[in-house]
Amino acid sequence: MTEHLSIDGNTIAFDVTGEGPLVVLAHGIGDSRHSYRFVAPALVEAGYRVANVDIRGCGDSSLGWDGYSRTDIAADLVAVVRHLGGPAVIVGQSISGGAATIAAATAPDLITGVIELAPFTRTQSIALGGLVRVKRYRAGSTHLAMTLVRGSLSSWKKYLDVAYPVKPADWNAELARIEAKLSEPGRMKALQAMCKSSPADAGAQLANVTCPVLVIEGSADPDWADPRAEGEKIIADLPDGIGELAVIDGAGHYPHAQTPEKVVALALPFLAKVTARA
Repeated sequence: MTEHLSIDGNTIAFDVTGEGPLVVLAHGIGDSRHSYRFVAPALVEAGYRVANVDIRGCGDSSLGWDGYSRTDIAADLVAVVRHLGGPAVIVGQSISGGAATIAAATAPDLITGVIELAPFTRTQSIALGGLVRVKRYRAGSTHLAMTLVRGSLSSWKKYLDVAYPVKPADWNAELARIEAKLSEPGRMKALQAMCKSSPADAGAQLANVTCPVLVIEGSADPDWADPRAEGEKIIADLPDGIGELAVIDGAGHYPHAQTPEKVVALALPFLAKVTARA
């Protein structure tokens, strides 16, 4: 059953299933909690209480928020953890990876660990050489730019085609779900607002994180010319010894939906270690 948490006159939608240590799942731009449809049941089966969240402006959460930055999303995630009794490990993908960093840095009493999937956690610059050399990076950047500038659902769908180099078995139904949600008035504008938000706020908080962090990148992610290098830079900006990096060969920007079994296999040892410490 979907629950709703009221925050400043708006609402965050989430589902809670399972029993055990709390794990909060947060998706990326233009998506919904349904993107964790393969991962959430596996975590519940492994003995975790899983809160699967629609971030502000997405899924069944409300529109009309004052901002869509990583700092804004982080505050929502902390509010959900506090509402559910915490502490928690946050699993954040893309923009929510950056938000999870901020949550961990600003609420260390509530956040005991972070898993970042294909995260936008650092200020980005266009890799001009990469645009020339790496076709997927060139294509992904072009489609994202068209989405940002024109609010084009067609361009977003073309980006997703690149971002999922191998499609899940239910991809046709999932793409139809995404298209229907983004066709609702205001949803694309929320996506554009998130695209415009800078990751600088998350990057500035990396040095303040004290809990363990696992960064998972896909080697075929079109958002970076070199996804491994991006992951290594995030680890380097964290305090020594708290970060670790894993790269899933052939995965794109959505490893939790494209290669869920590999994400779960990486997540479970990390979760066991972190929750044992907590």
